[in-house]
Amino acid sequence: MPVKLHWFLPTYGDSRLIVGGGHGTPAGVAHSDRDASIDYLGSIVRAAESFGFTGALIPTGAWCEDAFITAALLARETTSLAFLVAFRPGLVSPTLSAQMAATFARHAPGRLLLNVVVGGEAHEQRAFGDHLDKDARYERCDEFLDVVRRLWTGETVTLDGKHIQVEEASLATLPNPVPPLYFGGSSAAAGPVAARHADVYLTWGEPPELVREKIAWMRELAEAEGRAVRFGLRIHTLSRDSSEEAWRHAQWLLDGLDPETIAASQAALRASESTGQQRMSSLRGGRTSYTSAHELEVSPNLWTGVGLVRGGAGTALVGSHEEVADRIEEYHRLGIDEVILSGYPHVEEAYWFGEGVMPVLRRRGLLGGAAATSRVAALA
Repeated sequence: MPVKLHWFLPTYGDSRLIVGGGHGTPAGVAHSDRDASIDYLGSIVRAAESFGFTGALIPTGAWCEDAFITAALLARETTSLAFLVAFRPGLVSPTLSAQMAATFARHAPGRLLLNVVVGGEAHEQRAFGDHLDKDARYERCDEFLDVVRRLWTGETVTLDGKHIQVEEASLATLPNPVPPLYFGGSSAAAGPVAARHADVYLTWGEPPELVREKIAWMRELAEAEGRAVRFGLRIHTLSRDSSEEAWRHAQWLLDGLDPETIAASQAALRASESTGQQRMSSLRGGRTSYTSAHELEVSPNLWTGVGLVRGGAGTALVGSHEEVADRIEEYHRLGIDEVILSGYPHVEEAYWFGEGVMPVLRRRGLLGGAAATSRVAALA
């Protein structure tokens, strides 16, 4: 099966340097020179669509702008690109969430993908009026997604759950097709919920041996539920015509981070209650001071420099176009079916990847669909 590729929308701002923020750190803690206007985000999605990316992930949280509204505005900027809309179950009712998704799917059929984000830091959840602890949020998510799934099938739903209560809920319009659910989460509480509901289980870009273990863990949980899930990887990319050129640019990105900003960001990220964030941070063993970009390479072409100031996805594939394609092929052999990519800045890196790596993947038979159209040249 060919691998599906998605791009990313920086709804908190963009830069030629690494933009910090997320998981306890505010947006723009390190750089954010380009405003995330609809015009700018439109330039990103048009480039992604022209290169043949399947979709574009839109993040959620206090550190960025609302994902659903952004997706709705950008849907008219494109014709085929799907939007992987991140949302937090429980901040609005499951009936309203199901209705929002059905409405989007009606006006942009087949172009809505949903990324379930259960966590968030406790202080950020409280800012949204959510005072449940982490385990209770996963319990609520389980009930929430059960209601949403049943509504999408046309069922009239009544549930008096521990966290969710709805009475005779139904939808006037059903989504066709039903949006697939993407679900990340590395904790013990996350696993069973993902196994019951996820169509695609997401992991951040860890070394291949750790990704292999996580895939095996989720497969076993899903099989116990009588289900099969697909797997996706969320990671950054920095590819150039040669490996030396790519690593020179990684060094330039590292040199653009001052030690005080790194130290403050790492202190905030160490306090994160996210198991996935703890796994990301552990890749560097607690170290925060570096002089060479290569010191941050924890596996061939896997660079942890992004995670010095950015929460969540903190690794990047760095190397020549062939080397980055090698690593994607390696993850694909482990069972990764979809890859969600990003790079700084997001317009330019879409071009580097689209013109450099995607042709290599196509030659190897790893990427379905036609080659990039002549519209790409016009976008320049």
